[in-house]
Amino acid sequence: MHNPLLRTPERALPKHVAIIGAGTIGPDIGYYMKSALPQMRLTLVDIAQPALDKALARCREYAAKAVARGKMTEAQAAAVSANIVATQDYAQLSDCDWVIEAATENLSLKRRIFAQLEGLVSARCLITSNTSSLPAARIFAELKHPQRATVTHFFAPAWRNPVVEVIDWDKCDREVLAYLRWLFAMTGKLPLVTADAVCFMLDRVFDNWCNEAALLLDRATAAEIDSAASAYVHAGPFFVLNLARGNPIITETNTLQADEEGEHYRPAPIFRSVDHWLTVDPGKRVEVLADTDAEVRDRLLGVLFSQSVDILDRAIGAPADLDLGCKLALGFRRGPLDLMRDLGEAEARRILDRFAADRPGMPLPKRPLAAYQDFLRHVLVDDVGDVKVITLRRPEALNALHDEMTDEVLSVIRRFESDPAVRGFVITGYGARSFCAGADIGRFPSLLGDAAASAQYARDCSRLLVHLDAMKKPVVAALNGMALGGGLELAIRCHGIVAVRSAFLQLPEITLGIVPGIGAMVVPYRRWPKAAETFHAMLRRAERLSAARAHELGVVDDLADDFGTLIERAVARVHVLAGRTTAIASAPVAIPALAAIEPMAASGQMLSREVLSILEDAVRRAAAAPSLSEALEIGYRAFGASACTAAAREGIQANREGRKPDFGRTG
Repeated sequence: MHNPLLRTPERALPKHVAIIGAGTIGPDIGYYMKSALPQMRLTLVDIAQPALDKALARCREYAAKAVARGKMTEAQAAAVSANIVATQDYAQLSDCDWVIEAATENLSLKRRIFAQLEGLVSARCLITSNTSSLPAARIFAELKHPQRATVTHFFAPAWRNPVVEVIDWDKCDREVLAYLRWLFAMTGKLPLVTADAVCFMLDRVFDNWCNEAALLLDRATAAEIDSAASAYVHAGPFFVLNLARGNPIITETNTLQADEEGEHYRPAPIFRSVDHWLTVDPGKRVEVLADTDAEVRDRLLGVLFSQSVDILDRAIGAPADLDLGCKLALGFRRGPLDLMRDLGEAEARRILDRFAADRPGMPLPKRPLAAYQDFLRHVLVDDVGDVKVITLRRPEALNALHDEMTDEVLSVIRRFESDPAVRGFVITGYGARSFCAGADIGRFPSLLGDAAASAQYARDCSRLLVHLDAMKKPVVAALNGMALGGGLELAIRCHGIVAVRSAFLQLPEITLGIVPGIGAMVVPYRRWPKAAETFHAMLRRAERLSAARAHELGVVDDLADDFGTLIERAVARVHVLAGRTTAIASAPVAIPALAAIEPMAASGQMLSREVLSILEDAVRRAAAAPSLSEALEIGYRAFGASACTAAAREGIQANREGRKPDFGRTG
């Protein structure tokens, strides 16, 4: 399954996890595990007691900071900090369910650790290594039970960075691989499966990006290179190397690549003689001559494109995983394949040709460049029996919709809606937290003040929803978590909704100084008229609706306790609805009066009286409209009207700045 959560594993969640290595990343991995599974027992192992003492202190410090920032309660922090043992005694690992090795990048050392470990733990205990470069086949070559072992490569800071590479090698049991993917996805991580090549997928990109930057030091300074690179990454290569003390790592990994794949990967000699680079912080830059800037950018893009096509040509990783991993793990502003597409084939080819001349031996594409762009970037598609399960996968935005994701969902539905072998569709969200957290603001800020353009924007954003309205094959929304704004508007246009009990539904647009313009002021009243008072409160006060209450009201058809059951019930709902879908009522609908209320959200936030009035007027007129299409048009125009208010400008600006809007001065 492309979505790891679609397979329910036989193994339970781990009760006892050990981390071997209490240096930089080991304690961070442990804190992530304890934060996700606070009742779990965690054992930290190291040969040095001072390292263990620091690791325990770091875990306590992380929990205290989470409380100070409102991310945890005192009770939650206490649970996370409890039941952590630091030891130099391997015998304490005998009952572990999973041991993660995070020691120094030394093959002989790792083999000694695993040889000692295998004599202590059960044959069912999972064993993984956090190596960033050494192939699993080498690390685990001497294990008696290699089928339960693989590499799980975390990225710093491991407690916060969502990406984990899970290495698929020939002796790893399929169930172990599936379990690790499931476990990571359940606990908020993004597992990316890669082949067992030296440096795997993302470190091939990062290490060679940094090495190429060092090879450019004969024509630009570190600060100039980081400044030029800032067009593509949030932090330049030399700043990151300083942060991670990464010079020895690049020397080690690129030496490994050079020994395996050719001298063109040999690390720049300067890495052995410099401890700290003189560069600029992220967001700052020095002046760079235009010719130098162009040369640096061409070389950096050249190595990025070269490594990317090589990864895909050798099937080391999947294209969507490559782009997403580069953004989330490595801090790129755009994925490399997105960059190639944005530049256009002619410019990408020019950069690669120049790179080939500058760096003979480096990989070049083996297919036409257009062939590397043929993939779905933001959705996963799986078959569960005769039902297509479409997973919205934008974990960096809680699966929020944007134009490209909308078009991908629509393309999948159009491709299979006439296929007699496909009974229907389920749409769900990636992970265990969010179905879809609304819609990205996108180009909307540039339309503020233009009612006609904003109304057209709402019509354009409705293309998927309007298609769902006319479908005969059923589409069921499976709410694996919160459904907010545009995400809820997508769900209510599906023919059925099932939800996990912890999910909730909310229309928060009024708190941004705008109205929900793509159907939420229209469709709920026509589908569930008996719940009209609830929709009044959701629209006017941004009240949350729990999945349980939505089920009582008939908005949600069925509830599930976990994701596996959720998809089972969603698929079952598709089968119930097959051949029995009903269109949204087109006739006018009677709704309860919208009694006067103070412009105040359920959260206590002051709202815009002007925008509230626009919303209420649209709800009344849409309910009385003689057809669904006319009612939807009223919603589009109301969205356009709200976009011309001072409140909309304030709300959108506050959202972009990460602050609460002040509608007291806008009205």
